[in-house]
Amino acid sequence: MRKHILHPQAAPDEREIPVASIATVFVTSEEADHPIDYAFDAQRGPGGTRWVAEKAGEQTIIIAFDTPQAIGHVSLEVEEREMSRTQELQLSVSNDGGKTYREVCRQEFNFSSGGATFEREAWALSEAKATHVRLWIKPDKGGKPCCASLTSLVLR
Repeated sequence: MRKHILHPQAAPDEREIPVASIATVFVTSEEADHPIDYAFDAQRGPGGTRWVAEKAGEQTIIIAFDTPQAIGHVSLEVEEREMSRTQELQLSVSNDGGKTYREVCRQEFNFSSGGATFEREAWALSEAKATHVRLWIKPDKGGKPCCASLTSLVLR
């Protein structure tokens, strides 16, 4: 018997954008053991690989696409098991080669070492020709000296 297992195809607007092969990612800092590459790998969920900033304080991640992309959804995950903090982030999109950005959303994640340690968010967008996506992160809204982190950033 000949057989082949068919895997359901995602609808065209639900396919993940392969950031690693069609964009350049700029980041303000990264730990050697936790590079930005980890935010775009398939190791997601609690305990997944993650990007961690090398320096404490505000961080920026910019995805510069080789050609404009249609983006219908953005999802991200953040995990913090060691420190209680409120991480704030802002997601912005540019359609003009990174000259100007428009804020799409602003979100806060509250982490407690004895409680909430993992957050996942997803947002619907309607970007037909995004040239850049920018994620600004403030690792602790209260000003504690700590490093930003991101388990995954998925664009569809």
